[in-house]
Amino acid sequence: MTLNEEQVQSLSEKIVEKLKTVYDPEIPVDIYELGLIYDIQISTEGDVEILMTLTTPNCPVAETLPMEVEEKIGTIDEVKEVNVKITFEPSWDKDMMSEEAKFNLGLL
Repeated sequence: MTLNEEQVQSLSEKIVEKLKTVYDPEIPVDIYELGLIYDIQISTEGDVEILMTLTTPNCPVAETLPMEVEEKIGTIDEVKEVNVKITFEPSWDKDMMSEEAKFNLGLL
């Protein structure tokens, strides 16, 4: 199966929806709005690569959060394979949060 540009865009939206169901256990905001997702690459074959970070390098969910992301994205029908990569460059800070996340946490 090869995805056209419209299908890739639709899949991208589905991926973002799924990412918004994954929460950092220490902060009551989803990882997408927190700014932990740096990049989402989707191939026309349906392979997905997600580049993300954690709030800190010693984050207590460093082992489980990337696996949770892989599992949730893998449930989308059009996704063939998911690869989540963790980076700390640039390191995360609260300025990476969306306006909505900052508002929900009382930072605005």
